[in-house]
Amino acid sequence: MADTASIGLKVRDKVIVITGGARGIGLATATALHNLGAKVAIGDIDEVRVKESGAALGLDVYGKLDVTDRDSFAGFLDQVERQLGPIDVLVNNAGIMPLGRVADETDAVTRRVLDINVYGVILGSKLALERMVPRGSGHVINVASLAGESYIPGAATYCASKHAVVGFTDTARLEYRTTGVKFSMVLPTFVNTELIAGTSGAKGFKNAEPADIANAIVELVARPKPRVRVTKAMGALVASAKFMPRSLAEGINRAMGGEHVFTDDVDAEKRRAYEARARGEE
Repeated sequence: MADTASIGLKVRDKVIVITGGARGIGLATATALHNLGAKVAIGDIDEVRVKESGAALGLDVYGKLDVTDRDSFAGFLDQVERQLGPIDVLVNNAGIMPLGRVADETDAVTRRVLDINVYGVILGSKLALERMVPRGSGHVINVASLAGESYIPGAATYCASKHAVVGFTDTARLEYRTTGVKFSMVLPTFVNTELIAGTSGAKGFKNAEPADIANAIVELVARPKPRVRVTKAMGALVASAKFMPRSLAEGINRAMGGEHVFTDDVDAEKRRAYEARARGEE
């Protein structure tokens, strides 16, 4: 992370809430921010895991959070403000990525992806705005994905959900730009978490680590900007693809294995445990 001392000064003592904080990107982000002196609270639908993670980090506030339930979300934010003070930053990180072709996906799974990945982000943003706008300050950081600027067969609903997060975040940023409340998003590539268990990633590119995304979020907290793509290499390719002829962009995607990485090339056995949890079957 560049200029750690300067970033630490800007992050220290900020009250920061992270959804989906029990593992993966959320936990890595909580760890990085906590180590820089921020007052971090993590919530997660997995009550056992979030309590283990929160206790291990030595956080003051952690617990079960269902981002699709207004009472659960609002109650968690109220608890944070009672114990830590006014919320400075909300990181909407909770998300799921069950894989499969469109016709094979049950309606229940489709609704679950959209409820968590889209409605959860919108609900969290609304609840944060209720608190931040009257104070004239605050920052909402939404974890989208480079899938929100691209197309990956086998993850159509996930891609749709992340396209929605990208559109929502940019629009909210414009709506509230004069209020003192900022909106940002981070768009990760393939990240080595359970989300991509049993998949091989894009040919010719390294997967990111949770710490890479955490560092990007830390820098956004310290120096807000509209969006950050991680990694820079994959982010540059995805951004430039918008200006290519469609046939060229899709040809590059095929050469990288994009048409099969989430379909024919998936190791179902290695992915079984994550899929069960993502689909709510545990």
